[in-house]
Amino acid sequence: MGHLAQNRPAAYQPGMTQHAHDRLLIIDFGSQVTQLIARRLRELNVYCEIHPFQKVDDAFLRAFAPRAVILSGGPASVFDAGSPRPPEAVFSLGVPVLGICYGQQVMMHMLGGKVERGHGTAEFGRAFVTGAGERLDLLDGWFTAGREQVWMSHGDHVSQIAPGFRVFGTSPNAPFAITADPDRRFYAVQFHPEVHHTPNGKRLYENFVRIAGFTGDWTMGAYREEAVRLIREQVGDAKVICGLSGGVDSSVAAVLIHEAIGDQLTCVFVDHGLLRQNEAAEVVTMFRDNYNIPLIHADEADLFLGALEGVSDPEVKRKTIGRLFIDVFQKYANGIEGAEFLAQGTLYPDVIESVSFSGGPSVTIKSHHNVGGLPEKMGLKLVEPLRELFKDEVRALGRELGLPASFIGRHPFPGPGLAIRCPGEITTEKLAILRQADAVFIDQIRRHGLYDDIWQAFVAILPVRTVGVMGDGRTYDFACALRAVTSVDGMTADYYPFTHDFLGETATRIINEVKGINRVTYDITSKPPGTIEWE
Repeated sequence: MGHLAQNRPAAYQPGMTQHAHDRLLIIDFGSQVTQLIARRLRELNVYCEIHPFQKVDDAFLRAFAPRAVILSGGPASVFDAGSPRPPEAVFSLGVPVLGICYGQQVMMHMLGGKVERGHGTAEFGRAFVTGAGERLDLLDGWFTAGREQVWMSHGDHVSQIAPGFRVFGTSPNAPFAITADPDRRFYAVQFHPEVHHTPNGKRLYENFVRIAGFTGDWTMGAYREEAVRLIREQVGDAKVICGLSGGVDSSVAAVLIHEAIGDQLTCVFVDHGLLRQNEAAEVVTMFRDNYNIPLIHADEADLFLGALEGVSDPEVKRKTIGRLFIDVFQKYANGIEGAEFLAQGTLYPDVIESVSFSGGPSVTIKSHHNVGGLPEKMGLKLVEPLRELFKDEVRALGRELGLPASFIGRHPFPGPGLAIRCPGEITTEKLAILRQADAVFIDQIRRHGLYDDIWQAFVAILPVRTVGVMGDGRTYDFACALRAVTSVDGMTADYYPFTHDFLGETATRIINEVKGINRVTYDITSKPPGTIEWE
């Protein structure tokens, strides 16, 4: 159930980050892959933050005091009226600056170079960059085979580099694919080194942070110590309530906070009756027995399932579950005397995505289960000890805290639970069938050693019955769909390529072991165009 509210600061405020690490600033111009830049840097133990260009002015730069700056890509053209710009002060900080794609173009445009519209020089997809012969510190160890594969995504192109810059790499449609002013430590590339399709892109980031003098002090061991200290300072002697879902985020947050303040923390586990097989018992056992964390098991399955009776619209399902979750959580939390804080498993992508780059509305693909407003209703202050971390960092912190590896590596599970894996009306019969089928599918994946290769796997029970034959009799039972995807962050995903032998064996087990299913299908839709979940 992750984060329960969205009333967090919209962007960086001077002094918000209280640790002493050197910081790298990523100025976001709206690229869909800006988060990947930050993740690459975090993997190098470098602390960085992403902020939209609108929020970055001279005062911001002074308060943030970055050791280096990266200008992201983006969909705009420097020729557009009001097109994004970094403040000119970025170029007088005396720190290394790296411009990527649009970041390169805007750098050249502002520093005296020229940019031209496409006119046959646009590049989208794979390209190859060849070195220009001169050595550049950013490229140390990069041109391993004389040329490097990169990922291009640009319409406009640099036609004249700014004074002081020289060319260090070219591609067929980008004669200034890599440019730099080494004296000022300004670097600019037309491609995206952060994406998977630039295989050696990590080396560029390694070189850039080395040039900037980062020491790689951003580790989960250090973060753990700092977070414990900050939680104690923030909470004092007050009590904290944590909404525990059993997922990785809320669980790591709970264990971290418990390490800081002990029995001042109480967890509330809302059991809405839409969990997987044996999941409620496993969560209760782990936190009560293994960690001795005070836990309220709020078993409200009858309330949720009663409210969902006859409901088939997925948006209504999500909103009903979200509304009831808040009501139930508030009911149990009100019984905890002296509680002043609400703990949430908010992650850094949640913080980034709460800021609209354009300032305008975005299209609603699906409502998230965690409806905002809970802290305002309850008058509680927020404790969000994971708000600076990406998902993979949360898993690393969980390992640092000693959570079981099998738990840390669990696939994501949606807040609305099995409700969105049961298209159409939800019934106790369909939920029971779905739980059994899902358990068989996951058991099959584990038996074949595939669990850790898959981002998420589950069964959806379909709102249709099909004719079948079992033994000498006719059946008329439900069909189900298996779903398994690979992904890095859930933003895009591809189906997992099971063998036909695996699928056949799994289908046979489900039909033989789960009464109520007589037909098994495998969903091979990628995201996009589909979503990972069915609703």
